Amino acid sequence: MYPEFDKIARCAQAIDQGGLVVFPTETVYGVGADYSNPKALQRLQEVKKRPDGKPFSVLVWQKEAIDFLAEPVGTAVYKLIDEFWPGPLTVVVPSKDGTGTIGIRMPNHTVALSLAREARCPIAAPSANFHGNRPPKTCQEALRDLDGLVDIALDAGPVSVGEESSVVDVTQPLPKVLREGPITQKDVDALTKEKIVLFVCTGNSCRSVMAEYLLRKMLDKRTGIKVLSAGTGVLFNTEASSETVEALRKEGMDASEHRSQPLTRTLLKKADLILTMSQGHRQQVLEKVPSAGSRTYLLREFGNTPGSRLNLDIPDPIGRSPEVYQECLLTIKESIKRVAELI
Repeated sequence: MYPEFDKIARCAQAIDQGGLVVFPTETVYGVGADYSNPKALQRLQEVKKRPDGKPFSVLVWQKEAIDFLAEPVGTAVYKLIDEFWPGPLTVVVPSKDGTGTIGIRMPNHTVALSLAREARCPIAAPSANFHGNRPPKTCQEALRDLDGLVDIALDAGPVSVGEESSVVDVTQPLPKVLREGPITQKDVDALTKEKIVLFVCTGNSCRSVMAEYLLRKMLDKRTGIKVLSAGTGVLFNTEASSETVEALRKEGMDASEHRSQPLTRTLLKKADLILTMSQGHRQQVLEKVPSAGSRTYLLREFGNTPGSRLNLDIPDPIGRSPEVYQECLLTIKESIKRVAELI
């Protein structure tokens, strides 16, 4: 049972005009106001009977919004939001305005996401109840406290989760769960302590695939390291080239199930080590995410080939003979051995 789009649009307009709106998320029903409107926030605080000084969390409709609301943060927060957004996770990060911290969440609910998108602003979104009361699981429960105190309500039936989101503080070196919900401290630790190595080439069908599979094999049963690859020019998910699959098969690896993926900002922001096949790829990484510079290297910087310091690019074998692919793999393998030793 979802409200029609025109009702969602009307609620978004109410928020834009300083109003308060009750709406559903997957966890509990919330009450929303324009986070950038001080008068709306003051009214929200009074309606909620909320103590002074207790900040509101903010609801967004896309992951990238975190960069507009928060100061630059480490890889841990991007690992968390890439895994759990949209979902029952609120991350506490340094606020962009320098006033302290801000809690941000991207809910896994069509109505909530549509409302945030149509409102075109971050939405302050505490649970729709008086402070200290039980968070509501239905619109009717929300209106027991707030009927007559808000401007409009969106009813989409009972919520699916029924408990408030987990709140994780990522302002410290070790992320800490401040309020445990569906996501536990064990979940957070397992994800954020895992190191991510990302290989980058153009099409993610040759060089970066070789590097990914070679490093996985060399690491063998070592835990706590995740190996990925991506391409700067990937538009569609495609298989690895047949020559790459054959070259890796000779090394005892099966890459027939590989599918290319585009190089995204989120991938770059959550990777602990980024290894590119050429200087051009490194430049493309830095254009997307300038802050990744300290984590980005040319793969061949780790090689020991005589004269390799003169030209660190690994040539693209695409369209060349199987022998060229084999030569490319051996060049990559030499560097990968050193990478495996260092991580």
